[in-house]
Amino acid sequence: MFPCSSLRTSLTRLPSQSNLLTTCQNGYTATASKALRRRRHAYRYPSPFSQSITRSITTTASKPKPVYTKLPTRAATTSSTTTTSSTTTPKPAATSPTTQSKPAPSKPPQSAIPRTPITPPQDLQLGLSDPLPAAPPTTSPTGEVIDWSRSFSGLSTTAFPPDSARILLAPILPADVEVKPDGIIYLPEIKYRRILNRAFGPGAWGLAPRGETIVTAKSVTREYGLVVHGRLVSIARGEQQYFDPEGIPTATEGCKSNALMRCCKDLGIASELWDPVFIRKFMAEHAREVWVEHNTTKKKRKIYMRRDVKNVPYPFKEVKA
Repeated sequence: MFPCSSLRTSLTRLPSQSNLLTTCQNGYTATASKALRRRRHAYRYPSPFSQSITRSITTTASKPKPVYTKLPTRAATTSSTTTTSSTTTPKPAATSPTTQSKPAPSKPPQSAIPRTPITPPQDLQLGLSDPLPAAPPTTSPTGEVIDWSRSFSGLSTTAFPPDSARILLAPILPADVEVKPDGIIYLPEIKYRRILNRAFGPGAWGLAPRGETIVTAKSVTREYGLVVHGRLVSIARGEQQYFDPEGIPTATEGCKSNALMRCCKDLGIASELWDPVFIRKFMAEHAREVWVEHNTTKKKRKIYMRRDVKNVPYPFKEVKA
């Protein structure tokens, strides 16, 4: 415990409430004046960072915006001209219908002109495909539009006249039949065309492609339809082998002839060639076996020939068994 005299002395030394308030106010005033002086100094001597920010802001704000105005149009019926300010848009002058000029026809855009697509070259080893030609469709006697690449119009509608049927179903002559070296008998394709010409007349029949020409590394194939007197008769796929890329056109023609031969089977032309009884009889009467030797490989084999053919075809020569 302090003595009373010392306690009284310490209490008298404490500042009064008014003195304490005055001291706080003076301290706040001094602090505020220091902050004001610092702000003024910053405005007078700015830092490089603040200078760059201020320059970018003032440049963006001071850039003027473009003003787009329309030029005044000259009236067609008045001779005096009027000037207008750049901030107002004048109204167009009214013109009479007789003084209006017709607009010139515009040229078609470049994209509207049709262009022929360019087909890139293809490899024969991977196979080729020949698309169908863009031929216009024909019209049947009833007015129906026919696309022979897809249509089956006239199929099995009515039979052919008796005169045509008699020619189609006539038995073939043994003199017209040929024999392949492996013993298969066949009728040359030109004789199928002669029979069709006798039965219907030249120009009354034709082969319509019904698919793409498929060319592989060794063969050509395509589907055809036989059309007679404007009606579909038969559909068949032809095929033909080739050994050199330069022989593809010839193989394509052979593929068409092979399809014609198969279509003629439906008409009964040379149907004996698929009859085993006729085949055995023909081979016994009109064919013979011959032993031959290959001129290059010197290999011997047995082939079949017609009896009336004396010379052995190349590259073979006849030898004794």
